Amino acid sequence: MLPVKICCIQDEDEAALAVSAGATALGLVSAMPSGWGPIPDDRIRAIAASVPPFIATVLLSSRTTVPEVIEHVDATGCNTLQLVDDFPIEGYDFLRERFPHLKILKAVHVIDESSISAARDLAPHVDAVLLDTGNPHADVKVLGGTGMTHDWGISARIVEALAPKPVILAGGLKPHNVAEAVERVRPFALDLCTGVRSDDGAGGKALDADKLRAFFAALS
Repeated sequence: MLPVKICCIQDEDEAALAVSAGATALGLVSAMPSGWGPIPDDRIRAIAASVPPFIATVLLSSRTTVPEVIEHVDATGCNTLQLVDDFPIEGYDFLRERFPHLKILKAVHVIDESSISAARDLAPHVDAVLLDTGNPHADVKVLGGTGMTHDWGISARIVEALAPKPVILAGGLKPHNVAEAVERVRPFALDLCTGVRSDDGAGGKALDADKLRAFFAALS
C-alpha cells in the first residue's frame, strides 16, 4: 500500500484516528491566504508532540523567506516541512544547514505543461515534490485544500520526468477515484484532506472514520 498523508488535522483525536486508519503522515496546516483547515501554530506543536514514532508530522507553511520558515519550523516542532508558496531556490541550502534531519516537501500546483518544468527545476532541492490543485497567481492565492482534481496526465508526466525522486499526489482524492489516480499517475504517496471529511454540523469538516476506512480499502 502506498504511504498516505491525511491533511488538515485539527486536534489530537483526529491525529489518532488518522494513524489508526493507516496514515503514515499527518498534515498540519498553518495560516493560509485561503482554503479550509488552518489551525494556530501552538495547536500544531501540541498535535505534533502527541504523534507516535515513525509517523511524519508535516507543517504546511505559506511563508516565503528563509528567516520566516526557520522561525516557523522552530515554533511548531514538526519533523517534515511542506512549502506551499514561492520559495527561493537558494534558500533550501540554508534550511538543510539549520535543520539537517528535516524532510522538505514542496508543492507544485499543476496548472498546465509549465508545471512539468517547474517540478523538474525544483526536484534536486527537496526530498519530494507534491502535486496539488491550486493557483498561486490568483488575486487571493489558492495554495491547496480545494478538494478538486487536476490533469492527472500532466502529473503522470511529472512522475516519469522526476524518477526516481518521490512524487506525492494530492488534489481531490476520494475513495471512489483513488484507484484510478494511482493507476494513471503512479505516485510514490498520496495526500488528501476533504475527501475523508464530512460536515460536522457546526460549519466545519470533521474527519470521517467511515470515509477513512473506505479510502484505505480502495488502496488495498
